[in-house]
Amino acid sequence: MEYFAKYISASKYRSLDESYICGKINMALYAYIQGVPMEIVTKHETNSREETFELGRRIGESAAPGSVFTLIGDLGVGKTVLTQGVAAGLGITGPVSSPTFTILQVYDEGRIPFYHFDVYRIGDISEMDEIGYEDYFFGDGICIVEWANLIEELLPEHYTEIVIEKNLEKGYDYRLITMTKH
Repeated sequence: MEYFAKYISASKYRSLDESYICGKINMALYAYIQGVPMEIVTKHETNSREETFELGRRIGESAAPGSVFTLIGDLGVGKTVLTQGVAAGLGITGPVSSPTFTILQVYDEGRIPFYHFDVYRIGDISEMDEIGYEDYFFGDGICIVEWANLIEELLPEHYTEIVIEKNLEKGYDYRLITMTKH
């Protein structure tokens, strides 16, 4: 069985001392030894479309075949911008837009196939069967699924959930992006 340690991205906590970091490592080792499964959690703060795109690009560069990412967030929060960054990180140079009305957009030009789902308009879960979602979720490319909370029962056992949140008190373009590996 695979065990994960909870981790909070050091990008927000650059001034932490070694004892704090060692404490987190010790907590992870203890959890592993005790057989307690934990999740990997990273938090990223962005303050512009460019920073959100760049985070997506880094995700795309490091994504492995078979990876599934879910995107959760309100309308206009930046899901498509992050997805465009992922596509760029995969080497896709053409335009990338949300497949709101087509549900699925396939991009084959990158280093691995990229399957972009937007399930916001799914009326019934059986519609996912009609488009053959299993071929994509369990295929050799990577998947991004916008509004994945609407089809949770179809998600594979292992995926990375990405939640994008605004906080207008921190600025119009501020985003808190939380990634949880399940």
